[in-house]
Amino acid sequence: MNLRILTPILLTVFLFACSKDKIYIDTPIDQLLEASLLRAAKDGTLSHFILPDNEDYSNIPQDSHNPITAEKVRLGKMLFFETGIAVDANKEAGKNTYSCASCHVPSAGFRPGSAQGIADGGIGFGRNGENRTKIDAYREWELDVQSVRPLSVLNVAFVENTTWNGRFGSKGVNIGTEHRWTVESGTHLNEEGLAALETQNIEGLDVHRMNITEEVLDGYGYRAYFDAAFGDFSEEERYSKKAAAFAISAYLRTLLTNEAPFQTYLKGDKDALTEQEKRGALVFFGDAKCYHCHKEANLGANEFYAIGVKDLYQTGKAFNTSKDDIRNLGRGEFTGNAEDMYKFKIPQLYNLGDAPFYFHGSSYTDLREVVEYFNKGIPENEEVPSSQIARQFKPLDLTPEQVTDLTIFLETGLQDPNLDRYVPENVLSGFCFPNNDVFSQIELGCGN
Repeated sequence: MNLRILTPILLTVFLFACSKDKIYIDTPIDQLLEASLLRAAKDGTLSHFILPDNEDYSNIPQDSHNPITAEKVRLGKMLFFETGIAVDANKEAGKNTYSCASCHVPSAGFRPGSAQGIADGGIGFGRNGENRTKIDAYREWELDVQSVRPLSVLNVAFVENTTWNGRFGSKGVNIGTEHRWTVESGTHLNEEGLAALETQNIEGLDVHRMNITEEVLDGYGYRAYFDAAFGDFSEEERYSKKAAAFAISAYLRTLLTNEAPFQTYLKGDKDALTEQEKRGALVFFGDAKCYHCHKEANLGANEFYAIGVKDLYQTGKAFNTSKDDIRNLGRGEFTGNAEDMYKFKIPQLYNLGDAPFYFHGSSYTDLREVVEYFNKGIPENEEVPSSQIARQFKPLDLTPEQVTDLTIFLETGLQDPNLDRYVPENVLSGFCFPNNDVFSQIELGCGN
């Protein structure tokens, strides 16, 4: 809604309220924003958009097969950053040099700091993961890289079917896709009936060439941590990749951006957002209708749409991908259904400003340009048939001022400034993390 249409009388109305011990002024823009949020919320309350506290395990979505405990989170927090479990690298040069956090860098919003994530076969870090590139000893096809940009793992507890094409998880949108669960795609694990995150992480430890060895358990000292976290598991399962995946999943479910200004605002502190961020939020939940797609608590959705952005191979910034890469087909690559071709998951939106690469193909490097792309509503990838483009993707007719306000809300209003709380002080191996190659050691200021 355009604030210029408010009458002078309305502009003089101030309602006083109390949030905890703080007195704030409920201004007209706050009233408008609250009304917009209530309309957008699926349950008609502001609590729909409020994320749980990190240690409020009972209110964090989780797998009933893997209830969250402090012991699991403690173990998973270290394993996620532990370069010492990278023991099955393709070459000796890659052994113990990477971790899960190589492609999910905390300071980059738990995304890669570069256009493409590189685990095994990567070298270097920079300041934010932006210098990650290929080790000379590796041929391109030997790299552990994906042909789509890794999604952030922030707020992943609210994701029902994981990855850009949603192939992991037996529930949700994957009900009816059982005939597509194959060993070749790694989705045969869906048959175990676990939640998507647990399923993906079991497969992911294999895909990313990681393992739980005797050296990890006894050389580094992780056995006691597995015992504490999985005392109810049989000894065979307790020290397995499955247990490691369960611990990592429990940790990932606690990665919640509940300290972002928008979250603080929702909890009652009307000063948490600047006036410009409030105007941007009004655009998000009003004229731009962003909430039609970004409607869940994490401002994402378990839905898939084609908006015609470029693929990773088209940007010229990636290894081991091409026009013929099946990942370019999005959801359709997994389901095989014509109507799913070129459709990708709606991602969560918190901490977008932490790394300058956007969409599944890293095709944009400026957040304002992303907003302008949606405002123009014109597909740019000629490989995507117009028949597949989402009907919601059309010109928004936002003014330049609204584009600016919306960009600021996305960049700063949704930025949790304290992601360091999710990073361990050290890992039991004593190795550098998130990377442990020679160049990363120098850039990170750790190692020998």
